[in-house]
Amino acid sequence: MSILLYDDLLQVRAPAVNFYVLRDSSGLTLLDAGFIGGRSLLKRALKKQEWECEPIRGIIVTHGHLDHILNVAKVAREAGAWIAAPRLDADHYSGHPLYQGWSRCTGILERVGRPLLRFQSFVPDRWLGDGDELDLWHGLKAVHLPGHTHGHMGFYCEQLEIMFTADLFASYRGMVHYPPAIFNSIPELIPESAARVLSYELTGIIPNHCDRASPEEHLKRLQKLSEST
Repeated sequence: MSILLYDDLLQVRAPAVNFYVLRDSSGLTLLDAGFIGGRSLLKRALKKQEWECEPIRGIIVTHGHLDHILNVAKVAREAGAWIAAPRLDADHYSGHPLYQGWSRCTGILERVGRPLLRFQSFVPDRWLGDGDELDLWHGLKAVHLPGHTHGHMGFYCEQLEIMFTADLFASYRGMVHYPPAIFNSIPELIPESAARVLSYELTGIIPNHCDRASPEEHLKRLQKLSEST
């Protein structure tokens, strides 16, 4: 299933996690690459929009959790695409992440999942840090939002006044919350990262774990969540 959020922004929906396709004059860029079944979902979504003949130029990674990077190496190899990813999550891309505290539970799950799901490690073509600019789509700026992982990043589009917030929070009607403790490497930093997002000029935000609500509705939900914590 997929939803066209804007004329040039496609949300590829899956039960576990969504990811995004950005379209401009040079072709397509993925924001993450999905989890189990992600490549099939991507092909169907592109065909539905009649984008299947356009080249996938690159993949931007928001953070290193397996449900976001499982397909990155495979899609990049098949498409001949570059990869840009947060430097601070480098150990995740190599397949050897270091988890501490409650997040060790995530480490155990991923240790089992990597061989079962045939995860392929990768080295990004471009390392991303806070404030880095990406000259694609309508322009994107990398915004470091640590907490979920050390390198966790959002991406801000000043022209449209929207931000992709990755896994900063989950946004479902009746169930809006920060990620459970077992998934967070530095949980104490998440409220601060949420406040940083809300300091930007925004008309909407786009999470990875969310329902079909509009970017404007997701923004309202984060504002309310932030006020309550």
